Amino acid sequence: MRALIAGSGPTGLILGAALARRGHQVTSVDRDPGPTGDAWIRRGVMQFEHAHGFRPQVPMTLQAEWPAALNTWRKLGAHPVEAPNPAGSRQVVGVLSRRSTFERALRHAAEQQAGLTLRTGHVDGLVVDRGQVTGVRIDGSLVEADLVVDASGRSGRLGRSSAPDSGPDLDGDCGLAYVDRTYRLRPGAEPGPMVSPIAYMADFDGYQCLVFLHEAGHFSVVLVRPTADTALKALRFEAAFETACRAIPALAEWTHPDRAQPTSAVLVGGALRNVYRRQVGTPGLVAVGDSVATTTPTRGRGIAMACMQVIALLGLLDAGSDPATIAEPFGAWCDHHIEPWVADHIAIDGGMVRRWQGDDLDLSRPLTTDLIAAAVEADPRIGQHAGGYFAMTALPETLRPAEPLARAVYQAGWRPAYAPGPTRDELVDAIRVAVPAA
Repeated sequence: MRALIAGSGPTGLILGAALARRGHQVTSVDRDPGPTGDAWIRRGVMQFEHAHGFRPQVPMTLQAEWPAALNTWRKLGAHPVEAPNPAGSRQVVGVLSRRSTFERALRHAAEQQAGLTLRTGHVDGLVVDRGQVTGVRIDGSLVEADLVVDASGRSGRLGRSSAPDSGPDLDGDCGLAYVDRTYRLRPGAEPGPMVSPIAYMADFDGYQCLVFLHEAGHFSVVLVRPTADTALKALRFEAAFETACRAIPALAEWTHPDRAQPTSAVLVGGALRNVYRRQVGTPGLVAVGDSVATTTPTRGRGIAMACMQVIALLGLLDAGSDPATIAEPFGAWCDHHIEPWVADHIAIDGGMVRRWQGDDLDLSRPLTTDLIAAAVEADPRIGQHAGGYFAMTALPETLRPAEPLARAVYQAGWRPAYAPGPTRDELVDAIRVAVPAA
């Protein structure tokens, strides 16, 4: 089979390498030529330098489908993290790495992968013969293919401009905005507080903060606010960001100058949307990765969902599915296994923003999964339903049987406690002192 993949990001390269290792001839095309020495600016990829968490689906997919890339990633410093599982053994629960390190590893491995050709260029559009995609035009030149894969990312529109009803099936502005900054621990310094083996995550009165630990002492501090909260928009200024880090006890510990030094300016996240798109339905064309689904990055689900899609698509091809019509069964799989995670994000983000704006829980409505899971602190019985949800090995609906337990907890008046730190109003006052003109 001749496959043309539009997009040489993580999804496109992992899928392309896996197909090449099966003996297919694969071309992956991207406008980005790849890294040149230490410098690499991924134009159009906002999240490239931002904080990332890598769930176990990522190393598991690489181990199964592209071990050379996993080995290269480790050589560049990526650190798998293990934790005990219910069976008493240990399992990988994530990988500590920056996104830029991850993509650099994939590019290096792709350059060595037989059967996979990397090409720099722009996909102008599809070539269609009697209703079936037979290739694409790259900078005006025809490239024929038996299967065209849209892995061009969250802004990907390949084949959608002419398709009826091609808009997203789920699309919601999450109501959240974020800024982050990268740091590196000084020699000998230990990481700060963690709530999981790979991250620190805490909710405050009106905002949220996260710390993602990366490889070789690198880490990212993320501050999340409601988009409508214009006063906290000033966090994009370095003085305001560092003021917030000093005011929040956990962040003060992580970023103290004696323990860590900044390695970037304050980075502003782009518009955050939770989006799910069904397959276009044009024979010979299939979409994967962010071209199918994007979610708010705060829960680290994006690349994990992409890896899940890659494994599912490969499984269909391995079972003999026709590349010309594979979008139909793959789309059905995505509708069942991916769309629920996007819907889950829409519900979680909307509820979080409402609570940050002062609303109490509306117990007349179904509880969102984050609230169900949080109530395990008050009723440990909920935990028996939550493991698969947290690991993304079971769909969000698996938490529903625990909803009556969580509802009883909230009806009794229990609420999750805020982490130690300033309220939203206190943080705004501190920021105004640091940046009077903001």
